[in-house]
Amino acid sequence: MGLLLAGLALFFGAHLFTTFRSRAPGRDLREKLGYGPYMGLYSLVAGAGLVLIVMGYVAMRPAEVVYTPPTWGRHLNYILIPLALIALVSAYLPAGHIKKMLKHPMLVAVKLWAFGHLLANGDIASLLLFGSFLAYAVIDRIALKRRGDNGPPAGTIASPVADVGAVVIGLALAAAIVLWLHPILFGVAIWPPA
Repeated sequence: MGLLLAGLALFFGAHLFTTFRSRAPGRDLREKLGYGPYMGLYSLVAGAGLVLIVMGYVAMRPAEVVYTPPTWGRHLNYILIPLALIALVSAYLPAGHIKKMLKHPMLVAVKLWAFGHLLANGDIASLLLFGSFLAYAVIDRIALKRRGDNGPPAGTIASPVADVGAVVIGLALAAAIVLWLHPILFGVAIWPPA
């Protein structure tokens, strides 16, 4: 459990520092260090945290069960994950209606992914992992709103092509993960549903 907790502390420590760092002129660390060095340091710390998270999560499996997830939770996760992947892809495409509606689609994707996995997994390792991601996404969204960051600027013209791309790529990724990649990457076959 120590590796997982250390990884979560490093990964989310870096993310929370970035979320709450001062942006005042002369006090902004990113401004003082320069964008490249700041992002390099941030990436190094967050990357080390991610490696520890993966190692810690794998080391804890199988983990002690905290709650028994409802059968419908796993099935609902099959709906939430494609939606999360559509939101995730839309974050990296030009602004479409999806991106404009969600405002911060990456955070929406993380919330859907984490919540869906909490519905499908009841062990302590999953609770720590997915619960941390869900909590962070909620905290970061609140912080963005308080800073006045409401997503794409008003007047941004939504591209229907971006929406189609987000849906097609998101659904293709979901199919690949469900049918092939999940057991390869995470050691757990999820298709066919139990």
